[in-house]
Amino acid sequence: MAALLSELDRTRLRWRARRGLLENDLIITRFLDASETTLTDEDVASLTQLFELGDNELLDLLLARKEPDGALDTPEIRTMLGRLRTA
Repeated sequence: MAALLSELDRTRLRWRARRGLLENDLIITRFLDASETTLTDEDVASLTQLFELGDNELLDLLLARKEPDGALDTPEIRTMLGRLRTA
């Protein structure tokens, strides 16, 4: 079973999730409000990879204007994007 996040880890994740585009902030905040207590280390690793993207590139993925490619084209990232998109 994957480890769940501690309160400190959840606080750090919310801090890293802050974005320059309001649209990204709204989508990510809604997702974290609904799911942060159940996120695993694997989920955080996927989110961290997504958070390393530029704001416009991330928004395109969140709005399904584009699909992940290259190093981001993994089952874990696709699953996380699906969860973010339905939040």
